Amino acid sequence: MADEANRAAFVELQGRMIDTTGKIKQLQTQMRSKEGEKKRAYLTLEELQQLPDNTNTYKTVGKFILEPKSLLLNEQEQKLNDSESAIASMQTSKEYLEKQLAEVENNIRELLQQDPGLARQILSMTVQ
Repeated sequence: MADEANRAAFVELQGRMIDTTGKIKQLQTQMRSKEGEKKRAYLTLEELQQLPDNTNTYKTVGKFILEPKSLLLNEQEQKLNDSESAIASMQTSKEYLEKQLAEVENNIRELLQQDPGLARQILSMTVQ
């Protein structure tokens, strides 16, 4: 009976580990995307700041629209700030998920140390 309970616990921990790993990978992808947005906003902001205030500037929205430089500057600053806050939030979530993953890994290790028969059974399944 304990064998079945340990096997069920292992399967449940394995599922949590796979789920958590998937969430971490998804979060890393989102963070890379936000880093790209942040970099584009920063570079655009740098270029806009070098222009004289009376320069005609255009915004792309499928077509080009004439916009005042100040409006584009504010928009790029907002994008930069939004990206930074989103990245910080995602980093916090990533750290939390990494802690959960480490906890699950430790639980699996403990379970396998407690039940060497289960460990042998799992190894025999993966070797085949």
